[in-house]
Amino acid sequence: MLKPPNPASPDRFAPGETVAVLTAQPLDRLLDYRAPEGGCLPGAFVEVPLGPRKVVGVIWGPGQGDFDPARLRAVIRVLDVAPMRAELRQFLIRAAAYTLTPLSAMLRLATRAPGLGDPPSMRKVYRLGPATPARMTDARQRVIAALGDYGGLAFTLQELAEAAGVTASVVKGLVAQGAVLEEDSPRDMPFATLDPSRPAKVLTPDQAAAADRLRALLRADDYGTTLLKGVTGSGKTEVYLEAVAEALRRGRQALVLLPEIALTAAFLTRVEARFGARPAEWHSGVTMTERRRAWRMVGQGGAQLVVGARSALFLPFRDLGLIVVDEEHDTSYKQEDGVLYNARDMAVLRASICGAQVVLASATPSLETWANADAGKYRRLDLTARFGAAVLPQMRAIDMRDADLPSGRWLSQSLQAAVEERIAAGEQALLFINRRGYAPVTLCRACGHQIGCDHCDARMVEHRFLKRLMCHQCGETKPVPTVCPACAAEDKLAPIGPGVERLGEEAAALFPQARIATLSSDLFGSARALKAEIEAIAEGGADIVIGTQLVAKGHNFPLLTLVGVIDADLGLQGSDLRAAERTFQLMRQVAGRAGRAERPGLALLQTYQPEHPVIRAILGGDEETFWRSEAAARLEAGVPPYGRMAGIILSGPEAGPVFDLGNAMARNDGALRAIGAQVFGPAPAPVARVRGRHRVRLLVKADKGAPLQEALARWIAPLRLKGDLRLAIDIDPQSFF
Repeated sequence: MLKPPNPASPDRFAPGETVAVLTAQPLDRLLDYRAPEGGCLPGAFVEVPLGPRKVVGVIWGPGQGDFDPARLRAVIRVLDVAPMRAELRQFLIRAAAYTLTPLSAMLRLATRAPGLGDPPSMRKVYRLGPATPARMTDARQRVIAALGDYGGLAFTLQELAEAAGVTASVVKGLVAQGAVLEEDSPRDMPFATLDPSRPAKVLTPDQAAAADRLRALLRADDYGTTLLKGVTGSGKTEVYLEAVAEALRRGRQALVLLPEIALTAAFLTRVEARFGARPAEWHSGVTMTERRRAWRMVGQGGAQLVVGARSALFLPFRDLGLIVVDEEHDTSYKQEDGVLYNARDMAVLRASICGAQVVLASATPSLETWANADAGKYRRLDLTARFGAAVLPQMRAIDMRDADLPSGRWLSQSLQAAVEERIAAGEQALLFINRRGYAPVTLCRACGHQIGCDHCDARMVEHRFLKRLMCHQCGETKPVPTVCPACAAEDKLAPIGPGVERLGEEAAALFPQARIATLSSDLFGSARALKAEIEAIAEGGADIVIGTQLVAKGHNFPLLTLVGVIDADLGLQGSDLRAAERTFQLMRQVAGRAGRAERPGLALLQTYQPEHPVIRAILGGDEETFWRSEAAARLEAGVPPYGRMAGIILSGPEAGPVFDLGNAMARNDGALRAIGAQVFGPAPAPVARVRGRHRVRLLVKADKGAPLQEALARWIAPLRLKGDLRLAIDIDPQSFF
């Protein structure tokens, strides 16, 4: 691993002085260059020559001095962006050490803005000009009046046309006559100022007490982490928005992480209502132009609040004072490819370095967070009741062993009757199944063959909406065949099991007059289309909503009073150590969509195991008992959060060399045994082939206080991977596929 920056680095490097530059290229070392004309600051973003190319890098400190000074090349130029602060460089170093990731790969996460080396881009803006149009019309008069009303401020073409209530051609006509001036202006402008003094919503006593406590913590200008645990619908968002307001009052920046892009539209509306302007956004649904603007303005202090996905943690904040991780238990905070990290843990790490507060908000916190709060490492604030007149939904099980369902049907008569009752009352019902597509298996009834992916050891899922079979591992698709590829039997292929599309088909047959909306990420071409559908549902645009876990993530549908879980047992299958925890979280979260306004809610769970301890805990609602029971089981087994784990994923185009590598690693485990760690495997991964690559896993288990990363680094140091073999290390794995 690379050495940290020299704490004795000068405040500025003089022209020609040797400097060490870190680039995002796959070179796990610093490169020496000569400082450019005019010198440069530590942390400056620079363009440097690397072979025949020009690449972006960061001045990391004084030169290493291990290269002939006469052969050193000069830094080409310093980029016109704010230098990377020392705290962000320290964060990247510590995150790289924790995840055993090359520092160059961490820098890549921190520079994922397009055109960093480009000069500031321009856009057309419009101001009042000196001339008078030859012919004045009502439309032209409105344009001139709008420009005059704002004291000569510049508008974009769209803004001016909307303010005047005219078409763009009217504005362009005035430009041609000199009555309106068209000018170029930098596109990367600061975001509108957020006003924390605007009146907030009236809080309940519980909310007010929690908000006061968070404000007091922020006034200390020091690090701390708080679990904000509130039942679904308790108003956690309003509480942590008051923490955001306090950070803004103190002149510090805030970051709110959301687990799902579809949640951002409603959240941004709430932010605008509270602070009078919209914040910066950072996620895959934002244009490249806006991503660059956000990256630059965050570094310059021109963005007070960022709302984003997990990668927003790596933005170059000038003075970060608060990080909120909403729905902190959500598995989407774990990056499962490339750099493997958990955004929840990295948020705590970054805050500890820059002296910020962290708020981990959830109705069903992860066991790791619960255990840290229980041990006193994190503070804990509880909201025990829903906001206003809303009450928590009743929860009941439907024993499917007693249900007499015909073939190809999945809604019990009890659930069907409950849906009909809600529709008749003008309310909404949600039918939940955590399976995308139409059917998870396509089976030949002649020979028993199940259609699988050609590149993965996974069954292909029928997506009838797309008229394709799809592999959910690699994304490969192919048409639904009419002939069995194994036995050539015609018309014998049948879909087995339900997905959201098949459930929608059944609902349409049972409730022909109902308006049905299906929410699944693969049914929408863009994040914008998904947001629009969610907004329409919230406004009453559907009677029945059918969805996957997407619907469990914080959405508020005021008319929704019934939740029907089609298969509550689905997540209890398999050997995942977090199966019970995740099932409990998902069922409680999806049930929490019901009855969030004045009308009471009901959640019905279809299950073949009503006596299962997890199902009983879900129905009983005694969350603390569940967490303590789950914690005791994990403690006895010595697994997270009461032990350490690391997953080793080996892959290659041929199975033999991958297993040979795994066996050699298991035999030579002295570095791990020295700290008391155990190695399990090698064994084929549950999905043993993905994208044509064979996958083998090893699992390393160690005591809670063991120096696991150092031992892993010593263990893999002698390895020299041959050919196309690859090795990845997953610290604190969340998935074992």
